Amino acid sequence: QVQLVESGGGLVQPGGSLRLSCTASGMTFSIDDMGWYRQAPGKQRELVASATVGGRPNYADSVKGRFTISRDNAKNTVYLQMASLTLEDTAVYYCKAEYLLRDYWGQGTQVTVSS
Repeated sequence: QVQLVESGGGLVQPGGSLRLSCTASGMTFSIDDMGWYRQAPGKQRELVASATVGGRPNYADSVKGRFTISRDNAKNTVYLQMASLTLEDTAVYYCKAEYLLRDYWGQGTQVTVSS
């Protein structure tokens, strides 16, 4: 079955950096869009960044210039390089893959920005 596994979350100080990874398995065909969402306590899940199969990125305004999404289609992996992190970036980050007209989600990885 299709599975997405995220890694790379953790605790970081304001201004620091983290890199998230998400690897998908169980796919026979190419994955369409892959992306990262986040959900902070008491808030709705929101798009952070996404990338088409060709690598064209889309970013939330709040992360433009600080976060970079990339993907390795051969490895069915999407990355999120996060820099200049702020307290407002604290959330559970979820990976999503669009595959054969369905959305698949990872289990989430916690990112905590704190001094």
